[in-house]
Amino acid sequence: MQIDIKGRNVTVTDELRDHAERRLRKVARQVSDLARLEIEIFRERNPRVADSQVAECTLYLKGVTLRARDASPEMRHSLNLVVDELARQVKRHRDKLRHRRDRSGIGGPAALEEARAAGARVARAA
Repeated sequence: MQIDIKGRNVTVTDELRDHAERRLRKVARQVSDLARLEIEIFRERNPRVADSQVAECTLYLKGVTLRARDASPEMRHSLNLVVDELARQVKRHRDKLRHRRDRSGIGGPAALEEARAAGARVARAA
């Protein structure tokens, strides 16, 4: 997975970059090597906004784009929140694909269950 970290009027330190890459290892194992992730960090300029440190992620996968945005008083915490949200979205997307494949009847547990049930019906009829 290719990771691009951009800072909008904020410098992206090596420590922040390493922290993001460390947190994203779990997500990187679940997606293709061709996936591209863009992380944009910035600070809200409005002084009345308490959660001024914002992190936004956009993950481009084959056929789908996943987005997450979170804000908190600290940038590392915002990054942690956005990575957790992205991991939930990736897991949900993978489960949807797996469920769709199982329902199509091509291999998988659903086809095996149907074959067993059909065999039981034939045995009862005889």
